[in-house]
Amino acid sequence: MLVLMDTTWDIERIRSQYPALRGGTVFLDGAGGTQVPECVIEAISEAYRCGMSNVHGAFAASRRSVKLIADARAAVADLTGGEAGGVILGPNMTTLTYRLAAALAKTWDPGDEIVLSELDHDANVRPWLQAAASADATVRWARVDPLTTDLPAGQYGELVTSRTRLVAVAAASNLIGTMPDVAAISAIAHAAGALVYVDAVAAAPHFRLDMSLLGADLIAVSAYKWCGPHAGAVVARVDLLETLRPDKLEPSPGDVPERFELGTPGLANMAGITAAVDHLADLVAGQGDRRQRLDLCFAALTAREDVLVRDTVGRLTGIPGVRMVGAPTRRTGTICFTVDSLTPGDVAARLGERDISVWSGHAYAWELTRALGIRDAGGAIRVSLAPYTAESDLQRLVEAMTSIVTEQVHP
Repeated sequence: MLVLMDTTWDIERIRSQYPALRGGTVFLDGAGGTQVPECVIEAISEAYRCGMSNVHGAFAASRRSVKLIADARAAVADLTGGEAGGVILGPNMTTLTYRLAAALAKTWDPGDEIVLSELDHDANVRPWLQAAASADATVRWARVDPLTTDLPAGQYGELVTSRTRLVAVAAASNLIGTMPDVAAISAIAHAAGALVYVDAVAAAPHFRLDMSLLGADLIAVSAYKWCGPHAGAVVARVDLLETLRPDKLEPSPGDVPERFELGTPGLANMAGITAAVDHLADLVAGQGDRRQRLDLCFAALTAREDVLVRDTVGRLTGIPGVRMVGAPTRRTGTICFTVDSLTPGDVAARLGERDISVWSGHAYAWELTRALGIRDAGGAIRVSLAPYTAESDLQRLVEAMTSIVTEQVHP
């Protein structure tokens, strides 16, 4: 039973755990990759200090490596609400999605259909487009409402048919933060017998994931977006993975999930994955197992980011010439905007001169930036929050944007 304790978001305690923050840089680029706490750095270092070897050897270093991988699978399962036996580990989400797309495409027949979304990062678009082409399958598109920038779930009732084999959809946009109703989309897909592949890379740093509640058959995450090392994972139903036969080396393991993991993994990063999930689970005080503590953490984090985003959007829109991109009904801690008479690249560079890190451009939201009419104009400026984001960081952003716009009008 979960025992609630002090749920205060102690931002100073949290920030003190991140060495990169000590230099005074404002990191508002979490959607491109977060900073890591000392516990993750130490876990990776300790793995190297203790000694590691490739797996399945008859000696201690190899057994340590086996345990590092097993612990990482368990941690990712807790983060996503999945099963450790269905956790596929790899270098990044893009690589793993290509592997799963190739494996699933082997089960498709000519004339089968898949449904993609123009809201998504291209890593949840291009692998499926290319897999569909190889299988002679038809691609259908779910469209973003250009006014609200929501992805209406109702349209899937017309897009999904008895020939649909897969629906790929983001749990959140990596550019504008839109959070579609994935559960409703999944229900429509499952009613037609289709699988659902959820890209949760941009969602995992901001709200609690639960595969069963989302209706995801497969869900993808990237550890470096939630204060971990550069590694990715796809979590799937074990029974589904048992039916798939990916291309692999003949002598490599044939069991699930190992048969989807090509080559030797980054073993030290496995220690970092576990440490990052433990870190998230301990951001607020609470008792219970790791999944219960993650519930508590993300409830507090989501509530905090809702307030910070609402306040920051209000203040930015008060600056002449600043225009928000997107006004979704539900959003993560991600803010996207443009500035009149300045390219997104110019704005990002000027913020960088003030030691404020943000991203500009298309952010690999290739179809979305086209749909919103901003791709050819350089995309947009993206501000993204992380657990260590302080109110003072956002204050510095607003002050810097006010100064940049003023300098543009009165050089």
